[in-house]
Amino acid sequence: MIEAALAWDQELTEMHGRIASRFTRSEPRERALGYLRGLLSEVKRKNGWQMAEALGEESPYGTQRLLNGSQWDADAVRDDLRDYIVEHLGSDDGVLIIDETGFVKKGTESVGVKRQYTGTTGKIDNCQIGVFLCQATESGAAFLDRKLYLPEEWATDMERRHKAGVPEEVEFATKPKLARQMLERAFNEGVPRRWVTGDSVYGSSRTLRQWLEGRKQPFVLAVPSNESLWAGPIWEEGQVQTAAEIADGLPPKAFQRLSAGKGSKGERLYEWALTPLWRVQLTAEEQAWSHALLVRRSTEDPEEIAYYVVFAPRKEVSLESIVPVASARWRIEEGFEQAKGVCGLDEQEVRKYEAWYRHITLSLLAHAFLAAVAAREQKKGIQQTDRTSKTR
Repeated sequence: MIEAALAWDQELTEMHGRIASRFTRSEPRERALGYLRGLLSEVKRKNGWQMAEALGEESPYGTQRLLNGSQWDADAVRDDLRDYIVEHLGSDDGVLIIDETGFVKKGTESVGVKRQYTGTTGKIDNCQIGVFLCQATESGAAFLDRKLYLPEEWATDMERRHKAGVPEEVEFATKPKLARQMLERAFNEGVPRRWVTGDSVYGSSRTLRQWLEGRKQPFVLAVPSNESLWAGPIWEEGQVQTAAEIADGLPPKAFQRLSAGKGSKGERLYEWALTPLWRVQLTAEEQAWSHALLVRRSTEDPEEIAYYVVFAPRKEVSLESIVPVASARWRIEEGFEQAKGVCGLDEQEVRKYEAWYRHITLSLLAHAFLAAVAAREQKKGIQQTDRTSKTR
């Protein structure tokens, strides 16, 4: 056990070496390693005082300095995080997932906080919202990027911006626009992927969908039931229908029962249907690409229905290929759960803009470390199984 712990800490130190050059002074450089150790420790609460106690320090002032006072660039560390994930988990068949999560807060001083809906509590709550980009492959899943959602009332309030240290260049941006910024950065940096997916907050943005189409980036994006879509050739009347209306017109034989992956109670079975959406086709290249509507219906409650817009090369569009992509969105939910439950993602005690990004980035780096270790152990297990089967 001691040897395993030492090996684990050595590996963490090696990962920290990737970001060491981002700190010009030794004190914050070493403090960052201690912070990562604290985030990965068994401390129940990853707040300042308990983290300091776990690290053998008398006060949380050192960690507070790391987040609020030291000179280092969280975006540069974010780039190191991305490279680390691509190295350990990257795959050309991977899925990039966009989603947001809430951070419940008290008071009104924390940057971006307001009463707004968050799926974290399932209601309107006093919270911050962060938009995240996750990469999911057969090897594992980890977060590549993050953006703080700054509500419009915050973006236009100069006094609150100044107190929270929001940079002048930061403007109000919708969640889909934040998602596009992160996706564009990932594309430009050559992050390997096959698909993009996300929930209806992002799928309902025509601007985001059109931008992805322009990049020839296949996607499976959820849309609300009232999303207007082309349901037939443009020369026919009534060609525009909602996703729900199109689904209602599908015959029972259009649905197949397929698994959305394993859950805590076994396979998550749903009934799925895939139907083409029409577009004006102008060139042979455009004809090679398909637009379709994917419908997911609960096997227990027929009224529980989800809808997805699909864009992909026509030859790759089938239920067998699309259902796993739509189902991959649950990987980011699992990632949020682990990053919050193990790596202190939601336990930051900071109010300022820069400090938020610093804590979140280090927390995601700690989570990526766990994902990389898990991927390595999974690979070992597969190789061992293969060796055992060959000797029989």
